[in-house]
Amino acid sequence: MIRVKPQQTKSSPWTSWDEWLNSPPGQYVLKWEQAQFDHIVSDIFGYHALQIGLPQLQALKENRMPLQMILRAPHDRPMDHQPENWHTIHGLPSELPFASQSVDLVLLPHVLEFAEDPHAVLREVNRVLMPEGRVVISGFNPASLWGLRQYCSHLIGQPYLPREGQFIDLLRIKDWLKLLDFSVDRGRFGCYRLPLRSASGMSKMAFLEKAGDRWWPVLGSVFMVSAIKRVSSLTMVGRIDLSKAKPAPQLSTATNLSSHPKSSPLKKNS
Repeated sequence: MIRVKPQQTKSSPWTSWDEWLNSPPGQYVLKWEQAQFDHIVSDIFGYHALQIGLPQLQALKENRMPLQMILRAPHDRPMDHQPENWHTIHGLPSELPFASQSVDLVLLPHVLEFAEDPHAVLREVNRVLMPEGRVVISGFNPASLWGLRQYCSHLIGQPYLPREGQFIDLLRIKDWLKLLDFSVDRGRFGCYRLPLRSASGMSKMAFLEKAGDRWWPVLGSVFMVSAIKRVSSLTMVGRIDLSKAKPAPQLSTATNLSSHPKSSPLKKNS
């Protein structure tokens, strides 16, 4: 009896998120996101800034807050060199070890798409952020050439991006932010080059950057969005009496002087 061997598919040259970040397309994405984070965080002020995950990216480099922290998850790769002004904290994005309303800025570079419960991560971010605090999120755009290439990998068998990522549409993230009373104030798409693997092939596609920004901006392979935590300023003072209000006494109208009895005229002396 002849046994038919199952068809073997060629595996991807990078099988994990860290390996992909060290690849030519990964370095290309990190370079673009570094420039975008530098631009966004440069004019955000406060006291406490937090970056969650992705230690390969120094997203707080251009920020001037006195206390800058990075939350390292268990799956993060150890860093060879860490900035001196960074305070490293170990924990989980869904269980942030911070008090409520204690952080002014939170950065989520590719955190939601690799989280088991991305909405729970956003709820934790909402809890620790100060009123009018800001969150900046980056991720892969499913509605792009890279997203189409990743979708077709189920047929081809060679994923372009790590399979462990569940890439979320930007519209869904905006809906989640709206439910948590965040107000989106800015955003941008980028990385329009074709999903190639080699550094030489990526460099030949550099002309697509300006063309993509002008002609098809929403088809960028990576997006970045910034939102502000809004808190209602209305406060209730005292207890409201819901009982029916008693009618206030009305003032009576002034009496017409002509209605008063006239005094009798003085009698003339006879």
